[in-house]
Amino acid sequence: MAEMESRGLAESVSPGGPAKSGPRPADREGLLKQSREFLDFFWDIAKPEQETRLEATEKLLDYLRARPQGSEMKYALKRLITGLGVGRETARPCYSLALAQLLQSFEDIPLCSVLQQIREKHNLQKVKKAMMRPALFANLFGVLALFQSGRLVKDSEALMESVKLLQTLAQHYNHLQEQPQKALVDILSEVPEATLQAILPKVLKADLNSVLGSPEHLELFLLAQQKVPEQLKELMGPVNLFSDENIPRLVSVLKVAAASVKKERKLPAVALDLLRLSLREGKFSRFWKEVVEQGLLKKQFWPASYLCFRLLGAALPLLSKEQLPLVMRGDLVRHFGEHMVTAKLPNQFKFAPEMNEYVGAFLEGCRDDAERQLAVVVAFTCITNQGLPVLPTFWRVVRSLSPQALKGYVAWLQNMFLRPDLDSLVDFSTSNQKKGQDASLHGPERAAFRLRKWVILRLVSIVDTLHAEKEDDVIEEVARFCFFHSFFETKKPTSQIPETEQQFSFPLESRTREVVSGAFFSLLQTISAQFRQAPEQTQDGQPWTFRLVQFADSLLNHGRNVTPLTPFSAQQRQAWDRMLQTLKELEACSPEAKAKAKAFQLLLFLVGTHLFKSPAESCDLLGDIQTCVKKCLGEKTRRTRSKATIPQEPPWVEVLVEILLALLAQPSHLMRQVARTVFGHICAHLTPRALQLILDVLNPEKSQEEDSVVVTDDSEKQLESGEDKSSDSEDDRHSASEEDSDEEDSAEEDRDGDVDQGFREQLMAVLQAGKALGAVDGEDDDEELGDEAMMALDQNLASLFAEQKLRIQARKDEKKQLQKEKVLRRDFQIRVLDLIEVLVTKQPENPLVLELLEPLLDVIRRSMRTSSSKQEQDLLHKTARIFTHHLCRSRHYCHDVGRGVGSLYAQVERLVQQAGRQADASVSLYYFNAALYLLRVLKGNAADACVSKTPKKRKAGPKPKGPEAAGCLDLSLVTPIYSSALTSFLTRRNSPLTVPMFLSLFSRHPVLCKGLLPVVIQHVTGQARPRHQAQACMLLQKSLPVRELRLCFEDPEWEQLVGQILEKVTENLRTLGEAQTKSEQQRELSSLGLLNTLFRNVHQEKLTVDLSAVLGVLQNRQESLQQGERPAGSSRLCDLYWQAMKALGVQRPKSEKKGAKEGPSVTQSPVSTKRKKKGFLPESKKRRKHQPEPAVPEEGAKAASGGDQPPSARKKRRNRRKARGPAQANGTPATKSPPPDATSPSPSAPAKTPKLEKKRSLSQVNGATPVPPVPPVSPEAPAGRKQPLKDLPEKGVSGKSPQSALPRKKARLSLVSKSPSLLQRGAKRKKASLKKARKP
Repeated sequence: MAEMESRGLAESVSPGGPAKSGPRPADREGLLKQSREFLDFFWDIAKPEQETRLEATEKLLDYLRARPQGSEMKYALKRLITGLGVGRETARPCYSLALAQLLQSFEDIPLCSVLQQIREKHNLQKVKKAMMRPALFANLFGVLALFQSGRLVKDSEALMESVKLLQTLAQHYNHLQEQPQKALVDILSEVPEATLQAILPKVLKADLNSVLGSPEHLELFLLAQQKVPEQLKELMGPVNLFSDENIPRLVSVLKVAAASVKKERKLPAVALDLLRLSLREGKFSRFWKEVVEQGLLKKQFWPASYLCFRLLGAALPLLSKEQLPLVMRGDLVRHFGEHMVTAKLPNQFKFAPEMNEYVGAFLEGCRDDAERQLAVVVAFTCITNQGLPVLPTFWRVVRSLSPQALKGYVAWLQNMFLRPDLDSLVDFSTSNQKKGQDASLHGPERAAFRLRKWVILRLVSIVDTLHAEKEDDVIEEVARFCFFHSFFETKKPTSQIPETEQQFSFPLESRTREVVSGAFFSLLQTISAQFRQAPEQTQDGQPWTFRLVQFADSLLNHGRNVTPLTPFSAQQRQAWDRMLQTLKELEACSPEAKAKAKAFQLLLFLVGTHLFKSPAESCDLLGDIQTCVKKCLGEKTRRTRSKATIPQEPPWVEVLVEILLALLAQPSHLMRQVARTVFGHICAHLTPRALQLILDVLNPEKSQEEDSVVVTDDSEKQLESGEDKSSDSEDDRHSASEEDSDEEDSAEEDRDGDVDQGFREQLMAVLQAGKALGAVDGEDDDEELGDEAMMALDQNLASLFAEQKLRIQARKDEKKQLQKEKVLRRDFQIRVLDLIEVLVTKQPENPLVLELLEPLLDVIRRSMRTSSSKQEQDLLHKTARIFTHHLCRSRHYCHDVGRGVGSLYAQVERLVQQAGRQADASVSLYYFNAALYLLRVLKGNAADACVSKTPKKRKAGPKPKGPEAAGCLDLSLVTPIYSSALTSFLTRRNSPLTVPMFLSLFSRHPVLCKGLLPVVIQHVTGQARPRHQAQACMLLQKSLPVRELRLCFEDPEWEQLVGQILEKVTENLRTLGEAQTKSEQQRELSSLGLLNTLFRNVHQEKLTVDLSAVLGVLQNRQESLQQGERPAGSSRLCDLYWQAMKALGVQRPKSEKKGAKEGPSVTQSPVSTKRKKKGFLPESKKRRKHQPEPAVPEEGAKAASGGDQPPSARKKRRNRRKARGPAQANGTPATKSPPPDATSPSPSAPAKTPKLEKKRSLSQVNGATPVPPVPPVSPEAPAGRKQPLKDLPEKGVSGKSPQSALPRKKARLSLVSKSPSLLQRGAKRKKASLKKARKP
């Protein structure tokens, strides 16, 4: 084998060489193995995976470093140079990189020789036309490899040759385009100035037209002007690129450069070089205005626009503070702002992320220059669309501002809010806005409102960004600013309150104050988000909430200088003072109640802040909260949870729950979090009445009847009028017009459908009255009405239809109002579920948790029935998550039910009955799981009661057989409940209950399963439907192997149960016919599966069970399995059948090939019938047909033949085995017939071969000694006659049929040619393998 490998390797190393004869060197084999490893490197280098290529290159270099003087180096260079011109385009850069790494590692290799080899291998003069393109790329990648090695700029001779080669390649523009010129620029940018001076006259023409002909030539010119300006001046003379005649040509060159990098989405180097040249020559203003804004922007070419945007971002670090306004207040930034507004579709390219990277890099690079930072951020903020800045309110680059620049930016934003300077903005309007909007609606007031709204949200987002950095001064300044302008106004400025000295240029409207108020509460959410874990505090240790309360109190005390927008009454002011006193008391509470005090502090502060917004409502809430807080903190902390069910509980918990529900009714995320936190501290004191208040919200009937909690919506109060919602893009206008048209269509449908009988009667009366007025003059009715009559009729009809239109509109408004109320109610229910989640999570052992089951199930049932909208689905998902994960699957549950055990049993019965009445199985599963949860609670409480009452008796008595805790359940109450449910499941046609539900019940409560097994066994046979019989068999099949169930039975009981089930299954199999439907087929499969489970249990437990009846039934079933074609899925049925027969000692026969069915014509030509070959073979060349021998292991063959028998004896044995095949094919165990000269063995005679004796499997009766093997043939019967089945003993053999003692020798079976094969799977494969075995 090694010699063959060496020969193949030698041929691969030296292809085409003559074969050498003679003795080989001693180490030749080792060298060839290394050569195989060496050759594999070149295959891996060309693979597409980057890691594989790099690893192969590194290994190749290591291999060559170990053999620097060997022939491998020469071959590696030759192979890599050849690979530069391969046909696969992806492989060329791989070989080029590997060649560069090789030349970099071995500097003794001359570059000129390598370049010469490249030219000779890929000669452009001799190459064929079809191979011209690979040869051109080979030369290009060869030069790039020399340059990437880092040695080309040091070797002047190789450099000159490479430059000449690149100039030659540049002539083939159709294939290489601008790649040779780009490579030349890259190479010359690395060479020293002296070398560049020598090369420059050869690569750059002294013609300005040539320089401005392409971006590559212009880039080469800019490179020379940067590195060797004197030499360039001597060559071309003075050149002014920014002259009037050269600017249009520069624009064209930049446009071509922009198109070349369209896919790469990067800034061309030539554009950046031009920008730097304009800055050096002091012509930046001319370049920016005439080349960029007046040139590229006027092309209406998006790649050119993106090039301008990238130039803007790249120019920021290069410009001074005086030059920044030139680029930030021109047409380019307006175009950028229009792109920001219009690029809204998902498939549109958006430049905003790339610009954010440019601005972020600029801010990071000049953190020491706060003025430039502030100038750039302010300039981008001033890009507005009709007063609204185009940047989002949350801008991540603000994080890079220095503290000084940040304070300046916040001061600028506050100044723009107070006195909007609309003239300083770079404002624009899109084309769609100019076409579709009325200019009279967009005055300075609207622009000021849009700007102020954005500014206040930007201030809040800045606080959110700086929240982790603890910028206390900025946070406090913004919070005071928002709070003051939300609820107060200045009467007289004072130096004690800096906010009063701020004057407005435009008056602050009410809708603007509402926006500021919403932003203030959002700010509170930001600074109070983590008050539960680590309260946000200032540097002096005070919480932010307390600082803001002090500021509000100081404003109230300066009544001569400031006044609230909603003045306080005396009662409201007293409530505010009491709140301050309560806050101080909570601050001085004990450390044990510190967390609870913090939660109540935040609750008081929030309600106190709402005192400025809605004084009448918040005043009453403050008094109730203070009372509840005092009672809650005054109670003893060692109070147990069981006392929560005592009816004498103080009502403060109920009052506080009502307050929390009222707060949840407001659409505020902060209120939602505060309510969750406060409820988590008081849920231990919850009463049934307080819990009922929460559950009433989830009940739609009670929630509609009670009006105690009014759900509010701030969307109406957010006065974003139609003028503010101006369509910024054509898509917005199109969608709005579609909505209007839909509303008109719906209005027409409603108008047509709402014509009632009363309106018809009124219309007929008006028309009749009109005719009567027209017939006053005695004219005929056929004549036309007069003018006065017609006018009166028109007036009456107009008034009638106007009234009808008002009625229709009123009905539509009522319908919309009902729909809106439904939406608000669903949102309120979703928020109230937070309280239930807190209760279930923090108090899982509270008895009140048990009262949540049925209300949650009602919500799930209703939502499953009407879960069409996303809101209903959210409600359903949240309720199901709380019910399943936090309640039913919780590790903790109630252990102290007390006197409510009887009600829990009744609730279990009610839940199980409701589970059986549902129309959907998924809903039924929730009810069934709720009943299982209650059983778990009852089991735990009963177990605790049993342990506490009789601890001594348990220790003295014997150990129970079943699970200890389950024995304490009142099975007399639980068993009838599930027995009726199981009976309904096994009798009803469409029952929502499923098999996995009862399997879960049996696995959790095996003692209960013991009482339910008779019900299941009863439905295995009888008048039940086939589907129900299959389900009963499946339940038994899955339940019997459960170990906990076995522990509930004594040994005699278990043996009797198994025998009973076996009789039922036998009876079921006896009555089975040919399966016509899917349910009948499933019943047959389930019966056989249950039978196999029983057999395994019998053998494992060594039970004494009569299996003769089962064997007879199964043998009768074999004929039905053989007749005709079985339906789909019958293979599983056959597998289960033969698995059962194997347990009874009958082996499955091997399936015969399909050719056995065709008739007695056994003699076939040995030539393969797949394809007849042309021509013929003479008889002398044809192979004789040999009978294939069965594949028998050597030891088995020796044991069967005795080891010393002649071939004739083995042939006779083979013939006897073949004659015995039909008997086994019919499913009866094969009897071993003795040789002709041998006598019949006696019943007690041992078998001849120990191998066959070991294969005899006899079950033992409870560990008794094995029964001697039963002879297959009766002593009285002749040897060649088969004993009938009725003569078999019916009893006395444990675990198996009498025939199970027969030998189970695995031999190849052959069927009679006309007997049908049982299984025809794989016949073609076996036929092919048989023909292969016949070949030599």
